[in-house]
Amino acid sequence: MKSKNSGKDFCMFALPGMFCFFAVVIIPFVYGVYLTLTDWNGVSKVKNFIGFKNFAGVMRDGQFWTSLLLTFKYVIFVVLIVNVLAFAIAYLLTRGIKGQNFFRAGFFTPNLIGGIVLGYIWQFVFSRVFVSIGESTGWKMFEVSWLSDPTNAFIALVVVSVWQLSGYMILIYVAGFMGLSEDVMEAASIDGASGFVKLKSIIMPLMMSSITICLFLTLSRAFMVYDVNLSLTAGAPYGTTEMAAMHVYEKAFTSRQFGVGQAEAFILFIIVAVISGLQVYFTKKQEVEA
Repeated sequence: MKSKNSGKDFCMFALPGMFCFFAVVIIPFVYGVYLTLTDWNGVSKVKNFIGFKNFAGVMRDGQFWTSLLLTFKYVIFVVLIVNVLAFAIAYLLTRGIKGQNFFRAGFFTPNLIGGIVLGYIWQFVFSRVFVSIGESTGWKMFEVSWLSDPTNAFIALVVVSVWQLSGYMILIYVAGFMGLSEDVMEAASIDGASGFVKLKSIIMPLMMSSITICLFLTLSRAFMVYDVNLSLTAGAPYGTTEMAAMHVYEKAFTSRQFGVGQAEAFILFIIVAVISGLQVYFTKKQEVEA
């Protein structure tokens, strides 16, 4: 009876989830790998097998490697700023300050706004609001739209991404801080540990599980950024802010080189999987239990 019931429970609860996972993730991934070995243009019915020629085309695509290097630069800034800022704010919001629940909800709100909408909102801010402020105050940094200059446009992308992602990471860090043992903190205070010593030797090691999760989420989301990139800059000016995910889309759907675009997407997936896997492995080793 137990085996029959367990099989019925599996079919009822696990099988639908497994079916959706295979239908939405596994099968499209395998099919995508197959497309990297064909000359399909995304429209024609014929898919000729060409081996690894698409990967050779990726090696010759200098614009892809330029966008990938820009993506690495973007990831470094976003991951560092988001996690440092979220950690610091979460620390403050668990010290019992007045209205801390209101602030938690307020910081999380930007994460509820879709990336496309968020990009257009900030495009208006950078192109209209900041310019109006510059014209009325004479501040040179706001006199011209940030999105018209490659360096400032990149900074704008980082600012918007930090503004969007920080709220979600704050909630994870807040949960981590609230789970810290009060006994351990009190024992450290009795032993005369200063605030910095407690942060470095006690709080940070105990918070490594939250840090692992936040680093993984920010890494994966930053590497795969597309919606904000599209709506905020669309790669402008002159393609200088085109991230890897956006370049892959343009290669596949605009240039009709679906095989090459899929090969670039596969390479990007491998890079993200390796970096994220290494990050989780090394940060997991730093985790301790109270």
